Amino acid sequence: MNLLFTLNHSYLFAFETCLKSIVRFTPKEKYHIYVLHSDLTQEDQRCLHQYFDYDVIFHFLWIDEKTFEDFPESYRYPQAMYYRLLAAFLLPSHLEKILYLDPDTIVINPLDELYEMDFDDAYFIACTHVRKLLNKINEIRLGLDIKEEHPYINSGVILMNLKSLRIHQNIQEMKDYIQLHAHHLTLPDQDILTALYGNKIKIVDYIKYNLSDRMLLFYNASLKHHIDLKWIQEHTVIIHYCGKNKPWNEHYVGVLKRFYDDIK
Repeated sequence: MNLLFTLNHSYLFAFETCLKSIVRFTPKEKYHIYVLHSDLTQEDQRCLHQYFDYDVIFHFLWIDEKTFEDFPESYRYPQAMYYRLLAAFLLPSHLEKILYLDPDTIVINPLDELYEMDFDDAYFIACTHVRKLLNKINEIRLGLDIKEEHPYINSGVILMNLKSLRIHQNIQEMKDYIQLHAHHLTLPDQDILTALYGNKIKIVDYIKYNLSDRMLLFYNASLKHHIDLKWIQEHTVIIHYCGKNKPWNEHYVGVLKRFYDDIK
């Protein structure tokens, strides 16, 4: 099973927790962990090898920061988040698909079902955290044709069809779009993926594959069917501590911290 992470040194602790959650489950094939980075030291890599040596095979791929110097970034959205956008060209060419996970996710059930999903003709399989009305607002903001469907995805969990992306993805098209819309990008990686590939994204259930505390509240408030922690433990695969509400912070608010604490 091929898994992709893009991170910098400051998120190494979260990455380690995510890996601990993953290796609890034995896949059909050994985990191959691909890490795109620009600042992990040899010591960082050695420690990861030492800790997880029997469970995974690491592939650390250093990325020259100049490659993405034209991409907008901030403290909250560092350059590393863009590495996933062009992963098809940064990863070894023999890989046909890979599952990208943000380091602030944890896995509480096996990943096999998601990993083995059929792409049909999609480039990506992902979840959306956005309701239809806000999705239309995003389409206008991003300069899209509102007559077509462009689901606004959460980029924390993405199954990537690398084989198709190498054929159809256009790097210059992405650069041109960023230059034209730079001032309108609020969550740059998600904006770009939605704008350029929204009609090539297969949407799956966020309750199972990209569940956050905020989305759990929305779900339980809007439907008669209420899901509790027992249901989540049995059915949800990936929990995503997205946004500023992190379980390792003192002022975390939510019920999903329990799953993080089980790993720590």
